[in-house]
Amino acid sequence: MTRSYKTTLGEPSREDLWRPLILMALVVVLDQITKALIVATIPLYYEAGYVLPVAGDFFRIIHVRNLGIAFSIGQGLPPLVRQGAFILLPVVVLGVLFWTFYLSSDLPQRQRWCVAAIMGGGVGNLIDRIFRPLGVVDFLDVKFYGLLGMDRWPAFNVADAAVVTGGIMLVLFVVLTPGGDRPPGGEER
Repeated sequence: MTRSYKTTLGEPSREDLWRPLILMALVVVLDQITKALIVATIPLYYEAGYVLPVAGDFFRIIHVRNLGIAFSIGQGLPPLVRQGAFILLPVVVLGVLFWTFYLSSDLPQRQRWCVAAIMGGGVGNLIDRIFRPLGVVDFLDVKFYGLLGMDRWPAFNVADAAVVTGGIMLVLFVVLTPGGDRPPGGEER
């Protein structure tokens, strides 16, 4: 049985649109479950200095909070400005991504999966910004061996990993795939 990924009008099929959203939902659920486990079991690093080594000093679990965005940018802004900007901006970006995801018939399926991962990560961190007054929960801590002047990479979480992975894969698919992820006949690979 051959399954068509496109309708006869060239529009994405329902499966093309909704299957990647399962990935988005899985990222949000996994992100929130892991954050809840960290909050419930690991004391804040700043208060207790607690570290759970997983792979020696290379990879550890810690519990830190981030009131800013990536790399704690904006953490020192006044609370009202920080909350407004770091909630409103992600809502707008997520809206644009969802609009692109849902309404674009030209978005190849592989790119839909990447956008779904990015949206899942964005929603996961947005939930923290809205419902966790101490900030976004970060807990994955990796040694960086002095690269870029950092002994350790800034702590991150499942949502951050999904955004970065989805973003890198999206760029690779767009840049490295001739014809925008479609063979010359127009049908997706």
